[in-house]
Amino acid sequence: MDAFYASVEQRDDPELRGKPVAVGGSRERGVVAAASYEARRFGVRSAMPSVTAKRKCPDLIFVKPRFDVYKAVSQQIRAIFAEYTSLIEPLSLDEAYLDVTENRKAIPSATQIAEEIRAKIRAETGLTASAGVSYNKFLAKMASDERKPDGLFVITPKKGPAFVEALPVGKFHGIGPVTRAKMESLGILYGADLKGQTLLFLQEHFGKVGPYYYSLARGIDERPVCADRVRKSIGAETTFNVDLFSAEEALASLEPLIGKVWSYCENSAIRGRTATLKAKFADFQQITRSRTLEAPVESQAMLEEVVAVLLEPLFPVSKGIRLLGVTLSSLDSDSEPQIARQLRLPLSIELNGPKF
Repeated sequence: MDAFYASVEQRDDPELRGKPVAVGGSRERGVVAAASYEARRFGVRSAMPSVTAKRKCPDLIFVKPRFDVYKAVSQQIRAIFAEYTSLIEPLSLDEAYLDVTENRKAIPSATQIAEEIRAKIRAETGLTASAGVSYNKFLAKMASDERKPDGLFVITPKKGPAFVEALPVGKFHGIGPVTRAKMESLGILYGADLKGQTLLFLQEHFGKVGPYYYSLARGIDERPVCADRVRKSIGAETTFNVDLFSAEEALASLEPLIGKVWSYCENSAIRGRTATLKAKFADFQQITRSRTLEAPVESQAMLEEVVAVLLEPLFPVSKGIRLLGVTLSSLDSDSEPQIARQLRLPLSIELNGPKF
């Protein structure tokens, strides 16, 4: 979907149409959840602090998010997808992969299906969608960004390798700023540069994802579209109106986040072994600390204790904490309780970011 949250708001409020809109909080510590294309022309982007967005676009209009509405619209769109295929892999409320190799309407052309879906979405929701059509997930994703907004782009098997070779590595789906900077330091600026590296070279510099980059550079992606994608983590986070400076404040602020995570675990009969604490400081520096136990966390109290252990080394702090988050991963859907081992005997501990 094109600027999904912002487009829904512009659809529902005619006064917002054609104007720069940001969905999110306008207060000093707010963050942009989504920006309309009118706002993006000024450099406003999602996850940008609201004060920065307002500085870039003084006429920016902030709208509070309505996630219940976005979810309802997403379900409408998902129902349209289901008219064509059962192989739907959602990535978020506004994006999904569809495998239409064998489809419910026996349409031989994926491009035709994409055109029909886009037309149905516009007719039923009043919103526009962009589509990418190709022979694997990576290229379909890349194609979907080529004609935004309200566009359609096709990458055929014949064109795939050349398309990848001309693509800057920073635009590769799955390559973030840190990996891009590392690649550029190694002289890898475009897909052609990446294709010129040996498998051994990529493994030496990028570890276990080296073979994946080796394949992508050749337009190869064997990942199937998974209709029942397994959830990998459960998390919750919040940004505070006032920076936190004490461990007591931080622990109290973490309690509702832990409660939210554990509530999901209880309702879905899921347990996890790895707890991760995320902290973002007043200067926007961010760290994560993780601890993996030998057995799944079996109670909210146990999760609270793990998080407290991860939090302790952060204090005392020289700068305030503006955001805290808690995530549980290494998930196991087996609901039968298991006997947890001693909390302070972890299998591993991962520290990301500076040590304190």
